[in-house]
Amino acid sequence: MNLFVVIPAYNATDTLPSLLERTIRFVPPENIVVVNDGSRDTTETVARTFGVRIISHGTNKGKGAALQSGFDAAVHNGCDAVITMDADLQHQPEDIPRFVTLYELRKHDVIIGSRLHNKKGMPFHRILSNTITTFLVSLRTGATVSDSQSGFRFITRRVLEQVKLQTTGFEAETEFILRAAKQKFSFGSMPIETVYAGEKSHMTHMRTTINFVKVLFKEY
Repeated sequence: MNLFVVIPAYNATDTLPSLLERTIRFVPPENIVVVNDGSRDTTETVARTFGVRIISHGTNKGKGAALQSGFDAAVHNGCDAVITMDADLQHQPEDIPRFVTLYELRKHDVIIGSRLHNKKGMPFHRILSNTITTFLVSLRTGATVSDSQSGFRFITRRVLEQVKLQTTGFEAETEFILRAAKQKFSFGSMPIETVYAGEKSHMTHMRTTINFVKVLFKEY
């Protein structure tokens, strides 16, 4: 399998070295796409030292825009599937082989890493937000979605070829699920552990909530 990893990165200088060092153990550097989304620090310089593919946005366009840029690059370079990961070290690269194994067993089109099986260490506001939004997304789509806000995902090429993100912010991850469900792609779930260490979030909660509601009730 020609597996790519797509990592949206915004001001990720502190966490990116460890993430890439660990990810390269499972995926070759040329199959790792770091999308520098208008960072004001040395994110791009750090990425270059690892020999990974780099896409640079001149300004901060948002996570959805960064993901779509990464997807386009992976498809253009012949991927069979991608794994998406956040740049803040909340996702453990050591889980990458587990996604691949589950895909080989179940052939799901999209596999979402679920944090909700074990909420220990997860901030309360995230437990509440994730539980509510996951319920609403599952209700809206009729699909069994395990953790709608998780950014740790395995996605097959045929999904990437047919699902194109229109939103540019954090709500894009919900949009992706809604569009994929509309086209009858199958979903799987894999329990993951997520590390919370007081990282600063770039998410603006009120704006993100409003955008989520808009995406949820839009017709696809």
